Amino acid sequence: MPAPALTVRPFRRDDRDQLTELVNQHVAAVVPGVSVSVNTVLSGLERQPEEFITDPWVGERITLVAEQRRSVVAAAHLLRHRADGDVGEHFRDAGEIAWFVFRPPASFWPDSDEAARLLMSACLAQLARWRVRVRYADGGLPAPLVYGLPRNWPHIRALYEGAGFRHVGGTEVVLIARTADLPACAPRPGVTVERTLGECGTRFTAYDDGGALGFVEVDTALARAERHSRSAGLADIGNLHVDPAHEGAGLEGWLLAQAGEWLRLCGVDRLAAYETAGDGAAIDRLVAAGFQELTRTDRGWEHRSR
Repeated sequence: MPAPALTVRPFRRDDRDQLTELVNQHVAAVVPGVSVSVNTVLSGLERQPEEFITDPWVGERITLVAEQRRSVVAAAHLLRHRADGDVGEHFRDAGEIAWFVFRPPASFWPDSDEAARLLMSACLAQLARWRVRVRYADGGLPAPLVYGLPRNWPHIRALYEGAGFRHVGGTEVVLIARTADLPACAPRPGVTVERTLGECGTRFTAYDDGGALGFVEVDTALARAERHSRSAGLADIGNLHVDPAHEGAGLEGWLLAQAGEWLRLCGVDRLAAYETAGDGAAIDRLVAAGFQELTRTDRGWEHRSR
């Protein structure tokens, strides 16, 4: 008996549960213990409020799915950025596959690779109809720590590369630590800490008589209660800075200890951090403070005509 035909079509609201399941399968391969709700996925199709700079530049959005046996086996979300002067130069008149997900081949989904290729052809056709200046691709799902193209998705990478997309940007290392494994909070003679609101969350600043020595900012608002079903207990480092005159004096670990004590009071048990892959010294300092590498993610994919 021939396999049921594959169909590519626009997303419908009654696809929401299957799409959310597909999204969460990809999230689970990157971040432990995180999943997103149907409401989160649907909201992300309409706008990205956390991208307060780039989201207003989007002029059109479309979500496409590939269906077989009445099941959504692949999905992609596309953006067309406006060509207006107020749009940043990199994004001006650009089209983007914001994310692409599909089930790897399995006994029940033997044609998932074919479905993905068919959907990718539809995505490229849509970008061509938009007549955009440049075509980008990414893997930024509406979940904490999932951005760029994580190394945990070799099937997506192979699809992008097979379609003519090339990695032209940088690579970031995402690290994670249990707050219980952060340095112990011990007194530091002559140094005090002040907790305030910072640019990227709650800021802990170390002071001595000469002024500020350094600070760390932690964001505990990665999970909005009305949107995320399972990511509470996770925070990330928004900023970590030590005055160059005090580098190597253990101040970075002391600041992380202050933040860790606060996070445990907040019920946060995991803390994430991000570093560029080339900054080995910064990565080593975080590992020494209790972090471990979670994934590497490649940012900046651009379509090159072949």
